[in-house]
Amino acid sequence: MQGKNLPVRSADEIYVGCDVSKDHLDIYLHPSGERFRVANDRHGLRRLKRAFAGRVPALIVVEATGKYHRAVRRSLSEAGLAVAVVNPLRARLFAEACGRLAKTDRVDAEMLARMGHALAPPASTPMAEDLEALAELVRARNAATAERVALKNRLAAAAVAFLKAELRRRIASLDTHVERLGREIERRIAADTVLARRAEILASIPGVGPVVAADLLVDMAELGRLPAKAAASLAGLAPHADDSGGRNGRRRIRGGRPQARRALYLAALSAARHEPLLAAFYRRLLAAGKRPKVALVAVMRKLVILANTLLRENRPWYPIRP
Repeated sequence: MQGKNLPVRSADEIYVGCDVSKDHLDIYLHPSGERFRVANDRHGLRRLKRAFAGRVPALIVVEATGKYHRAVRRSLSEAGLAVAVVNPLRARLFAEACGRLAKTDRVDAEMLARMGHALAPPASTPMAEDLEALAELVRARNAATAERVALKNRLAAAAVAFLKAELRRRIASLDTHVERLGREIERRIAADTVLARRAEILASIPGVGPVVAADLLVDMAELGRLPAKAAASLAGLAPHADDSGGRNGRRRIRGGRPQARRALYLAALSAARHEPLLAAFYRRLLAAGKRPKVALVAVMRKLVILANTLLRENRPWYPIRP
């Protein structure tokens, strides 16, 4: 891998691939080739941890699968084991690069173990349980808000009176649902002094309101502990090169966390219009020939770097730094 120093492996190191489904966990140990299956419940997790007694794995690689991987990740991490959660797309591309086109639970577990040995994805600790619960509520609100927008678009295009009445009823129900979720999110943030302080700092940034602040709290919980470039990359706002031979391709942003990027987009729209310094920066980019969306992405990048800096310094935003 270009630009990455691959670690030196010990001959007796064990790398574990754990393919997660709703009902069971498929386990593969590399390089021994041992494999077994346990239930994805408390009894299965106890059996899994007993299997590692006396032979602590160098790394356990788990594929992100919505909510089904959370229990195994938390249980193994609390047992002192190193667990890395990887993007399913990245795991599949690695398998295809190894020539394994078939996709089964057994194959996936093996490829995850081999990926851990070859690429050493970083181990991470699970999100705190209260923050995980907050994240679930925030994502539920985002989903309900997106559904409400879709229904309003359907209402605008509807011609049948009966359908219009039905859509209005569903929209009214969603309005209540979103409002209740919002109140519960605010209550949980206010009940935690650390989250409340972080939310206060984020909400002081131009364009960042309570909704965007809650999104950043749960989708970019690492803010305040990252270098500036890493914060931008985590949000998917780092431009990536596309050069080959004599061709210099256009740099594009990619990857990162989509929900955090959507939240920053909304914040940038407001900040580029109403905050004098960022509005001047946005207009300067347009005057230099940048396309509006490119200029807006630059504002988004400034916002996430600003949020990272303020959280690290534990201070709210001021137009002029005191």
